[in-house]
Amino acid sequence: METVNIHEAETNLSHLLSRVELGEEIIISNQGVPVAKLVPFQTSFNRKASLGLDRGRFTVPEDFNAPLPEEILAAFEGNEE
Repeated sequence: METVNIHEAETNLSHLLSRVELGEEIIISNQGVPVAKLVPFQTSFNRKASLGLDRGRFTVPEDFNAPLPEEILAAFEGNEE
């Protein structure tokens, strides 16, 4: 992974982006301190295609919306004793 300073990055941005497109990662630094990393852009998977993939793997219990037991509620509220 190569490190370039801000001036080099500004001057050679198109060239750096071409290298990143090919899979390289490049660090941009300011006076030797890393401030950014150029990495290839990866699109996330299609969310709509992933909906429902876990159907049937979990069953919501009947008491899902029931009030919490007092000791758990007290712990959430910071009233543990």
